[in-house]
Amino acid sequence: MFESAPDVAALRVLPPTSQPLSAAARAYNLQLTRIDKLKSQLAELDALGQCHRLALHEAVAPLRGDVAQRQRELALALDVHLQGKLLSEGQTVTARTELCRLARTLAEEGDAAMRELHDRHSPRSLAQLRQDHADAMRERLEAVLGEPLDDDGQDLSAEQLVRAGLERLRRSQEAAQDRRREAAHAKRSRKKPGAEQRDTEQHHADTLLRRLFRQLASALHPDRESDPAARLRKTALMSEANAAYEKRDLVTLLQIQSRAELADPAAVHRLPDERLAALTLLLKAQVAGLERERAARQAPLAHEFALPEGVSPNANTLLQQRIDQVQALESELSGLSQDLDAVSDDRRLKRWLNARR
Repeated sequence: MFESAPDVAALRVLPPTSQPLSAAARAYNLQLTRIDKLKSQLAELDALGQCHRLALHEAVAPLRGDVAQRQRELALALDVHLQGKLLSEGQTVTARTELCRLARTLAEEGDAAMRELHDRHSPRSLAQLRQDHADAMRERLEAVLGEPLDDDGQDLSAEQLVRAGLERLRRSQEAAQDRRREAAHAKRSRKKPGAEQRDTEQHHADTLLRRLFRQLASALHPDRESDPAARLRKTALMSEANAAYEKRDLVTLLQIQSRAELADPAAVHRLPDERLAALTLLLKAQVAGLERERAARQAPLAHEFALPEGVSPNANTLLQQRIDQVQALESELSGLSQDLDAVSDDRRLKRWLNARR
């Protein structure tokens, strides 16, 4: 029976009796600590996103429903007034503008009746306005990219244009990265002082990672296990090892090695500095990968929850965002209720429209 994954602390080098840790051991332990912290942060981000979505739905969804209902009532009330002869020409224009603004907001959320109401009062239909927006978006994107979008002349929506532009930008960035890598490789090939040593250390590190994976693959091969339950456990572990090796996740490979009892738990304390330096090189690369993954997860969460630019998603920022959103919706709801009271009286309606002009 394989045990659960050991804590990262079990992989750290402990100092020998009455002797300090070597510099190589301290560097190795530091990278393990950073990896442990980054993995915890990634798990927290996943849990945080799910928790905030639920809390946001419970706090915000009812208020959004109330706001939409008030907007709908206000748009319909203005429609009734526009059918009469009470309003002046200027007040009629203002009422129609307000009605179209409200109806467009609701139509974009899927209200078909409000779409029909908007198109009845607006000189340009919602479909035409969307096309205008898409055309302007295309013009801006092509100005930024410096070349036309290769969409074969398709009529794309603004959202599709943004995706196409981002895809083009991604390809451009990847090409730039390839050029930088080639330049860096050419620079290393000139063998500046220390470059050869770094290449040797990287080769040693790659060899250690490959050797560790091969040891696991040999020991965990499910076809060599006759017991069905043990075969299932080895299959699961082997799948985990394959994924870890593909990501160059040294920590997970070492944890699998420990769970499968393929290594002496105390062996890490006896590793020579040369071996620790090679492992540290692999750990540094893993830290860099985890940092990229953290940034890649933070950006979509920040966008999903409309956080201000430069603000990272965490428990405090998401709570404050939720509080601000609730307060904004409550304020909007109060204003819409006052507007509905105003349009219910002819005199107050005229004053209300004149104020909006």
